[in-house]
Amino acid sequence: MTKYGFYFDSSCCSGCKTCQVACKDKNDLTEGIRFRRVYEVCGSAWEKDSKGTWVPDIVAYNLSVACNHCENPSCVAACPTKAMHIGNDGIVLVDPDKCVGCRYCEWACPYGAPQYNPQKGIMQKCDFCSDYIKEGKKPVCVTSCLMRALDFDTLENLESHYGANRDVFPLPHSGQTGPAVIIKAHPGAAKAKELKASIINREEVRNDR
Repeated sequence: MTKYGFYFDSSCCSGCKTCQVACKDKNDLTEGIRFRRVYEVCGSAWEKDSKGTWVPDIVAYNLSVACNHCENPSCVAACPTKAMHIGNDGIVLVDPDKCVGCRYCEWACPYGAPQYNPQKGIMQKCDFCSDYIKEGKKPVCVTSCLMRALDFDTLENLESHYGANRDVFPLPHSGQTGPAVIIKAHPGAAKAKELKASIINREEVRNDR
């Protein structure tokens, strides 16, 4: 079975949110629903330099996050109606005819990928632009990225080209669900935990806003 995945280069993401806007436009998403979200991570502290002067030590970078179509998706395990399922091509999908909008999948997902649509009363999420894949095209978030921070291919090809790292602070450890995403971390990410960096735009990316 072919397994697809995303690649994200945090070192060159400018946080412009074009990927987020393009996804909303392509999927005609209502206000408050974002299949792709751009997190702004920031942390800071003061330290003395060699002359004894206190100077700021700052780390800041962006993370573009969508559904990672995990190998062991917690959303699928949590769904009581089996509406959330893995398709034959490895893409995690929602069957709208089976979904009852209980939101268990949203609460279970460590990435907050499933989104509740109050107008339809069901859950929705990124499907890798599966209609585009059938046409031989890449997802709209990838093709719209001005900085080329995003890419899409089979996981095998992505790992061959970019390596196999799937972790970056402060996202959940990849061992939890086996996300289908390869990540090039921002140089500051190594120090982010030490500086107690956090997502500073949580209100912006909340699922209900």
